[in-house]
Amino acid sequence: MDVNTLSALFGNNLWLVIALALWTLPWKGVALWKAASRHDKWWFIALLVVNTVGILEIFYIFFIAKKPKVMKVE
Repeated sequence: MDVNTLSALFGNNLWLVIALALWTLPWKGVALWKAASRHDKWWFIALLVVNTVGILEIFYIFFIAKKPKVMKVE
C-alpha cells in the first residue's frame, strides 16, 4: 500500500489509526498472555479475533483473569 492509498482509506486521520494501534497492542498482548496462561481457549480466540480498541481486553484483564480458575476433577 502506498501513501495515497492509505490517505484515501483513512483520510486525514492516519494519526488516529496509529494512536489506536499503539493503545490496543499492549492491552491485547497482556490479555492474550493471561488467557493463554489460564488455558482459557475461548477467551484467547475471542481476544485474538475481535478488535474492540482495547475494551474487551481491559474487561478480561481486570474482571475475568482476576477470578481464580476452577479446575474440574474427573
